[in-house]
Amino acid sequence: KGKCPEDGWDESTIELFLHELAIMDSNNFLGNCGVGEREGRVVSGLVARRHYRLIHGIGRSGDISAVQPKAAGSSLLNKLTNSVVLDVIKLTGVRTVASCFVVPMATGMSLTLCFLTLRHKRPKAKYIIWPRIDQKSCFKSMITAGFEPVVIENVLEGDELRTDLEAVEAKIKALGAENILCVHSTTSCFAPRVPDRLEELAVICANYDIPHIVNNAYGVQSSKCMHLIQQGARVGRIDAFVQSLDKNFMVPVGGAIIAGFNESFVQEISKMYPGRASASPSLDVLITLLSLGSSGYKKLLKERKEMFSYLSSELKKLADNHNERLLDTPHNPISLAMSLKNLDETNDAAVTQLGSMLFTRQVSGARVVPCGSVQTVNNYTFKGFMSHANDYPCAYLNAASAVGIKKQDVDVFLKRLDKCLKTFRKEAKQEKSINEISDSNAATEQLED
Repeated sequence: KGKCPEDGWDESTIELFLHELAIMDSNNFLGNCGVGEREGRVVSGLVARRHYRLIHGIGRSGDISAVQPKAAGSSLLNKLTNSVVLDVIKLTGVRTVASCFVVPMATGMSLTLCFLTLRHKRPKAKYIIWPRIDQKSCFKSMITAGFEPVVIENVLEGDELRTDLEAVEAKIKALGAENILCVHSTTSCFAPRVPDRLEELAVICANYDIPHIVNNAYGVQSSKCMHLIQQGARVGRIDAFVQSLDKNFMVPVGGAIIAGFNESFVQEISKMYPGRASASPSLDVLITLLSLGSSGYKKLLKERKEMFSYLSSELKKLADNHNERLLDTPHNPISLAMSLKNLDETNDAAVTQLGSMLFTRQVSGARVVPCGSVQTVNNYTFKGFMSHANDYPCAYLNAASAVGIKKQDVDVFLKRLDKCLKTFRKEAKQEKSINEISDSNAATEQLED
């Protein structure tokens, strides 16, 4: 049926299935006589077994989704993977998605492929409207495609950084709609930035007849992000949305899913990919989804949501204990931020030092964001880089509840963070005592004089 099975398969069944696919490829035929330059020859048995002898990759030179006659098994694997992934995207919230395909590139390069496809439709366009998000790969995806990003600064609403819709529309009018390739929006992001106002942006794009590409990097795991995409497509215009395989399905880095609501446009993107492609990302995600089944994946998404609530409540308690606060970012369903105001006031280097302390204590993924850092990316200077704003009011620490996170991860993180913050408070007290003694000694010396 081309759908994700309700219940996951056991490993031996999956392996049997993959071996059956592999013997359909010509390089595995007993009497095969190959006289071309690409015959699926692999010298290492270890490499062959690692890929289940599916050596030909996917697609043909003119289309990554095309069937390769001498690789029937690999072609079937590709078709099945795209079909199963489409089913999963529907069950996670984007019910009207028309088509998708797995591409063996991470999110940034996959976005670049979308922009290059749009170039043929809008030859005069040179600008991409981009509500700011401080993540290098999505910024570089526009530069690599040969376009000029027009950065729209976010608006501070309470603690949250939100899309400045008025600035987006004003910039469209100033540049001229025909000169704009697309609006490049974002769903999943680090707090205190929250997902873009996708519905409103989609309406603006529809009104001005401008394409809309969504960076949905790790949004598949969030029902809120997927709902925003569904609603945006319902009320306005979304041409394609791109998501990472590793972040959403817990497979090795190297693949993404490009999906859209117009099947012909998604096919155009797949035809833009030059040459054949590695089957590894497709193989990894198919194995994963067959082993989980739709019920297993839904269970993981439910657990992630529960862990987000747990992380939020426990991080708030820890913040209160250290005279800090959990920033109020209700529109961000994955990432949280805790202020580091006291730490920042104690010592300029203390915030970045906390990040180093956490990393050496084997806490990965937590980001500390100091105030006022400046970074230049492809000749564009970002003030307050990593905070998604030129001048965010305070330094802070990020933590996220992503798919696969366990209660033990949260508990160990909070314990180690608490210990690090106590170390800083102890050092600050000692420094204060030393300063007080020095001041007292100086006052005594003055009286004696």
